[in-house]
Amino acid sequence: MQAAGMFWLGLTLAVMGFGFYAAMTAPTEATMGNLYRVFFYHLPHTILSFLFPYLNCAASFGYLFWRSRNRVRALQADAFAVATAEATVLYASVGLVTGMLWGRAAWGIWWAWDARLTTYLLLWLLYVSYLIVRRFSAGGSTALIAAVLAIFAAIDVPICFMSIRWWRTQHPAPVFGGGADSGVDSSMLPALRWNMLAWAMWGAFIVGLRYAIERRKQQAETAAALEFLSVDASDLVEAQ
Repeated sequence: MQAAGMFWLGLTLAVMGFGFYAAMTAPTEATMGNLYRVFFYHLPHTILSFLFPYLNCAASFGYLFWRSRNRVRALQADAFAVATAEATVLYASVGLVTGMLWGRAAWGIWWAWDARLTTYLLLWLLYVSYLIVRRFSAGGSTALIAAVLAIFAAIDVPICFMSIRWWRTQHPAPVFGGGADSGVDSSMLPALRWNMLAWAMWGAFIVGLRYAIERRKQQAETAAALEFLSVDASDLVEAQ
C-alpha cells in the first residue's frame, strides 16, 4: 500500500510539473496579459472544492446509516468524511485566494459581495465550522453532530454553483456552458486539462493520506479503550 501511495505521489508530482509548464507556456491573454495564468489554478481548485463536499456528504450519510448497524463501516465513513472536509477547506482556500488575485486585476478591487463570492465564502466557513466541531466538540457525539452539519453544508454547493446563472453578479459568466460567448481559446485547453488532472490527482492523494491517518487514530483510540477496560476489569477481580 505504501509503495502504491509513493508511486501515485510521484506520478502526481510529474503531472503537476507538466501542468505548470503548460500553464506558463500557454498563449498570453489579450486583455489581462500574463496575470490570467492564475486561471489555470483557480478553476481546477474551485471545481474540486464543489466535488469534495458531496463526497463528505455521502460519507456522512454512510456514518449515520451504519453507526448502529456496523461500527467498523461507520468509523470508515467518518474517517473519509474528515478527510474530504479538510480537502474542501484546502481547495476552497486556494480558490478564494486565487480568485481575489484575479479580481484585483480584473475589477480593481480585492472583493465584491456578489452572490457567487458570498456563497463561496459561506461554503468555506461551513467546512471550517465542521472542522472546529470535530476539534472542540465534547463527549461521544462529535461524529454525529459533524455528520448532520455536513449534510446541511452540502446544500450550499448547488446554490454557489448556480449563483452566476440565477443572479446578475460581478463574477464572470460560466466559462463552460454559459452561452455562445463562453469557453476558452482552444490553444489554452491543454494547460487547463493538465492542471485539472494534476490537482484532481493531488486531491485524491491528500484525501487518501488523511483517511489512512484518521483510521490509524481511530484504531489506536479503540485499542486504548479496550486496554483500559481490560485493566479496569482485572483490578475489579483482584479487589474481589
